[in-house]
Amino acid sequence: MQCSTRVQQIQADMTYRALELLNLPPDEPAFLLDIGCGSGLSGEILDEEGHVWVGCDIAPSMLEVALEREVEGDLFLQDIGQGFGFRAGSFDGAISISVLQWLLNAETSHPTSSPPHRLTRFFTTLHAALKNPSRAVFQFYPTSDDQVQLITSIAQKAGFGGGVVVDFPNSKKARKVFLCLYVGGGGGQQQVPKGLEGEEVDEEDDGRAVFEKRRERLRSREKGGKRKGIKDKDWILKKKELYRKRGKEGVPRDSQYTGRKRKAVF
Repeated sequence: MQCSTRVQQIQADMTYRALELLNLPPDEPAFLLDIGCGSGLSGEILDEEGHVWVGCDIAPSMLEVALEREVEGDLFLQDIGQGFGFRAGSFDGAISISVLQWLLNAETSHPTSSPPHRLTRFFTTLHAALKNPSRAVFQFYPTSDDQVQLITSIAQKAGFGGGVVVDFPNSKKARKVFLCLYVGGGGGQQQVPKGLEGEEVDEEDDGRAVFEKRRERLRSREKGGKRKGIKDKDWILKKKELYRKRGKEGVPRDSQYTGRKRKAVF
């Protein structure tokens, strides 16, 4: 089932914020894991921002929608509470939007299906799958401080650094909770970012105007005299090389025409 336009907008806002918190090197394609990718809404933004991504989800129906939409990322079915089986150091980072809280639900009465066991498998295998240094950012909806404490303590036991970032803490509608985790690194890499603050946001727009302004600033920021959205030859070659390293099939070969501007056809 397709999401409403409003839900899509909220998802997009949170994805852009997660990317901001990932603090990836500018103008460098990264290989990212989208945890709980659903129909690929966040993945489309990752692709738009120049990254290569892999998405996992527990719902076959959502992955089918993503396939129908022909998203760029590779997709696989996965219960994240069972952990991952990726090669060590596979990913440059990970994001997850509105998923982490579901690991707090026990699947059965068996001890290995308890939230602590599922969280431990998840964070331990994710930590191994991430490069050193790197980050993972999760937007989630905790229902209590105890849940936040349980999640952060298990993540720390798995080897992560970092902590919780709360945007707009005084707004009932715009308030968003992010868990920003680090693998390795030092100095500024280990410093937990500050949450966004501001005046009380109108509940009708759900903080949308604030996120829109921040998103436009990010996308229009010039790096090295170029807008990030402009895909020149060097950018295209870097992304194609990253695709090849990850074993993606059907990557076009390089030629003298790579990155060349096409004349408009009328």
